[in-house]
Amino acid sequence: MSVIDTHHHFLDPEAHYYPWLNDAGQPPHRYGDHSALKRPYLPADYRRDTAGVDLLGSVHVEAEWDPRDPVGEMRFIASQRERSGLPSVAIGQVWLHQPDAARTLEQLAAFDFVRGVRQKPRANPAPGGPPGGMTDAAWLEGYARLEPLGLHYELQTPWWHLPEAARVAGDFPGVRIVINHAGMPSDRGDEGLRAWRTALAAMAAHPHVAIKISGIGEPGGTWRLDANRRVVLEVIDLFGVERCMFGSNYPVDSLCASFQDIFDGFAACVAGFSAEERAQLFVENARRIYRIDV
Repeated sequence: MSVIDTHHHFLDPEAHYYPWLNDAGQPPHRYGDHSALKRPYLPADYRRDTAGVDLLGSVHVEAEWDPRDPVGEMRFIASQRERSGLPSVAIGQVWLHQPDAARTLEQLAAFDFVRGVRQKPRANPAPGGPPGGMTDAAWLEGYARLEPLGLHYELQTPWWHLPEAARVAGDFPGVRIVINHAGMPSDRGDEGLRAWRTALAAMAAHPHVAIKISGIGEPGGTWRLDANRRVVLEVIDLFGVERCMFGSNYPVDSLCASFQDIFDGFAACVAGFSAEERAQLFVENARRIYRIDV
């Protein structure tokens, strides 16, 4: 199987500071206990985990590194690329609402392998409640700086904030958005999935929005084909084959399954698609959207 993995993380909490890994008292991950992640995960580890596929490229996504030094993470990634050739490209961290966002974005854009940025906007823990961070004036001012720098935006937010994201997409058609983790379908019941799909459809209406089918394990650390098939197929139905990509979310999703099992699961979900469509989903869309030279 040929693959470009559009979502993984390299990290070293022994040498660098990641609040969610290094600080005591942090809440567990949405999959549950994440203590197994509190160790280095570097290209050699990733090559071991991906040995069963023909890995054509990969995308490192910011790993919630020390927010006081977001550019430091890209220096760390640059050193990994120099030693190992991985990742192919990267997504940096930025806090768009902070006064130093303009300078941070300029510094990130100066790395020739950085394609975009991610910040998890302020969000409510459940549907309802006040508007989230994507409505803040300072955040929108920072977001407007992406297009001149040629950076796209990686969006990770609960599905109930996607209507806010759809308004941002409409107001800034020159900034590509790549939705992370299939729009986070947290409730796999029929009613929950219907609400998730409705919110996601508002994003799919914008042609400059793409989506990564990644990070779709469930609380308790499972990756079930019978639970995920509907998610995978509904995302593709909404966005079309040409705007969907697969990602492992490794090492985080090692809490749920092996890399091979995750990609075998994706392959099983789209077994009925044509060879050309499968090539788009596993390789070609990632090559185009992330500008990866394979």
